[in-house]
Amino acid sequence: GVLPAGVALVGIPACIAGLGFTAGGIAAGSVAAKMMSMAAIANGGGVAAGSTVAVLQSVGAAGFSLATNIGLTSGLGSLGAAIG
Repeated sequence: GVLPAGVALVGIPACIAGLGFTAGGIAAGSVAAKMMSMAAIANGGGVAAGSTVAVLQSVGAAGFSLATNIGLTSGLGSLGAAIG
């Protein structure tokens, strides 16, 4: 149960960073940059708070919140126990 949760807590942010949502901001030329461009065009020049792009950048910049970490650990631990 602990291994799948640990993998997710490290793997998901790593995948998000791989898309270009990093601690230093959105990486130029990345998938994240293309997503941000499309979101800005669709919203008249800005990226809406709470949008997918905004949430992914938040996770890329700061990681998951404590509540999300606890939820993922609990949920994935239960899933791992059910599978195992």
